[in-house]
Amino acid sequence: MGFENWELLTLQQYWWFIISLLGGLFVFIMFVQGGQTLIDKLSTNEIEKTMLINSIGRKWELGFTTLVLFGGALFAAFPLFYATSFGGAYWVWMAILFCFIIQAVSYEYRMKPNNFLGKKTYEMFLKINGNLGTFLLGVAISTFFSGSEFILNSNNFVEWQNDLRGLEALLNPFNYLLGFSLVYLAKISGALYFMNNISHEGIKIKAIDSIKFNMILFMLFFLSFISWILLKDGYSVNINGIVSIQEYKYLLNFIEMPVVLGMFVVGVIMVIGAVFTAIVYKKTCCIKTGGVGIVLTVMALLLNVGFNGTSYYPSTTDLQSSLTIMNSSGSKYTLMVMSYASLMVPFVLGYIALAWYSMDKVKITEEEMNDKDAHTY
Repeated sequence: MGFENWELLTLQQYWWFIISLLGGLFVFIMFVQGGQTLIDKLSTNEIEKTMLINSIGRKWELGFTTLVLFGGALFAAFPLFYATSFGGAYWVWMAILFCFIIQAVSYEYRMKPNNFLGKKTYEMFLKINGNLGTFLLGVAISTFFSGSEFILNSNNFVEWQNDLRGLEALLNPFNYLLGFSLVYLAKISGALYFMNNISHEGIKIKAIDSIKFNMILFMLFFLSFISWILLKDGYSVNINGIVSIQEYKYLLNFIEMPVVLGMFVVGVIMVIGAVFTAIVYKKTCCIKTGGVGIVLTVMALLLNVGFNGTSYYPSTTDLQSSLTIMNSSGSKYTLMVMSYASLMVPFVLGYIALAWYSMDKVKITEEEMNDKDAHTY
């Protein structure tokens, strides 16, 4: 059966699933951001620092590409969300974009000869991207659950109700829970990746120690975030498109969608299992298990907030301006054509996996970093 025979709602659900998958992949690839925050903590000299930066420097483009793909898919499949969030809350998105721009500049120019800013400046930029960029992304995504201050008029033009233009999300302390959760999760996955990608016993020992510390903080913020969303009121939409407040909406979504709940539980268990195995048995392959766990967990959270008659971008100013996958999507024809294009995604992912394997089949060593003919970031 071709996509042209699918109902509009089915196409909308299909594309929210694709976007949830891309979101999960992006959060996993944020081990690059987490690794950037650990550069000084895991190194004792310039050679070790260069090893760390080159380990994640060979992957930073994947994160940037995934972020662009995620935003592009949202723009094409759910243009009203793109217009509302990026057109209304633009200061928070501009801040996030700035954090990612300085990341790209840093990898390009850190080792350039006659660099007038100096290596330290670009290393500071990497830390800003890893800490502030990750935190702001978590805060922005948290508004899927807490809501934003906007009104859509009869022509679907957004009227943002706060002069901070998205930065007002920082005034809600509950949004900090996901922000800090992502920061410490990225640090954990970054350390797991270093263990897998670098052949250096000293870095490995320091990476394990960092995982122990960051796992405690991650669990504190993540469990607080999960408790908050499961116990809070949510935004429900009925068959007529009317949005209303419903008690325990996100908890009920998990109960009424056992497959999504199963994804969430399995994902969390995989992340915890990867961390436990890395700490106790000092295994270096745990980034793979942890990565799959991260993807499943993030996917489950996004499916929870988008499926089962839920507003994924609620308005706290005007409930009926809240966005759902039904009222914010493109036309059936647009979604149908895009769905055929999405059949290329497995081939793209296969190519990325092959390229990843080719880059990582030989671990980074001190000898490679001392080779003057080798490309270094």
